[in-house]
Amino acid sequence: MQALLNTVVPVALVVLSGYLLGRRVAMDLTTLSRLTLYLLVPALIFDAMYRAEYSREGLWGLTLGFALTYTFLYLLILGAGRLLGLSPEAAKGLLVCSLFPNSGNMGLSLTFFALGEEGLRRAVVYFILSSVVMFGLGPAFIRGGSLREGLLFTLRLPLFYALFLGLLFKALGLTLPFRLDEGVRLMGQAAIPVLLLTLGMQMAKTPFQIGAFEGVASGLRLLLAPLTAYAVGLLLGLPTLEHQVLVLQSATPVAVNAFLMTKEFGGDALRVARSVVVSTFLAFLTVPLVLFLIGIR
Repeated sequence: MQALLNTVVPVALVVLSGYLLGRRVAMDLTTLSRLTLYLLVPALIFDAMYRAEYSREGLWGLTLGFALTYTFLYLLILGAGRLLGLSPEAAKGLLVCSLFPNSGNMGLSLTFFALGEEGLRRAVVYFILSSVVMFGLGPAFIRGGSLREGLLFTLRLPLFYALFLGLLFKALGLTLPFRLDEGVRLMGQAAIPVLLLTLGMQMAKTPFQIGAFEGVASGLRLLLAPLTAYAVGLLLGLPTLEHQVLVLQSATPVAVNAFLMTKEFGGDALRVARSVVVSTFLAFLTVPLVLFLIGIR
């Protein structure tokens, strides 16, 4: 619980600060969102990939577990949306909320406190994989259109190139001259607080109402996702540590970047924003249950 408090309370403080600012001062959220999306988040992605230290031992098992978990989640939620007769926009919103976890700043912190350095090195593998899905395929999926249009659109975004270059520099062992990596890191460090402040200001623009969408989206992200990961781990016979990491990283709330991308590329950004906040606070109740499920007392 201390690990959860140490992660969630600072996040809540920044979101609340943005909310209070948004109630008192008129802010241009479109400019803020685009600054974050086209400069700060690409810097954050490149820095994270460039500095990542992952465990080769857990690479293949976690990669397969991640792929199967995401595939099953996608099919389950897509099928549920059709059975419930959801509109295409609502179904897409649920998919975005359930497939984009906060596996970075929250997931890595939780894994470190729960499973130590060995768990953290394996959690970085999951984080890289989820980043590839979120920033490589996410914009095209949210925007819609044909596969060709989606790929061409993604290739025009700095998110994709930041991800590719970060992984390439890491794989080849390249270093940036003149400490340019420190400048990139400085910009990347600004991304999370600006994202959270923008989220708070977005919340301040409309009445905060929690409806069925936010409840269902939070349930899918916090309960269905880790249970699916748990079943996948058993199916694959993953070693204990890899299994624990897969489940715990799958149990994190909706990523703040899900809000950012729906705001920029289309979809109900307000519902996604509310789902980010609701799922983050509900994590106080669900993460301890997940820790118990994977044998962490």
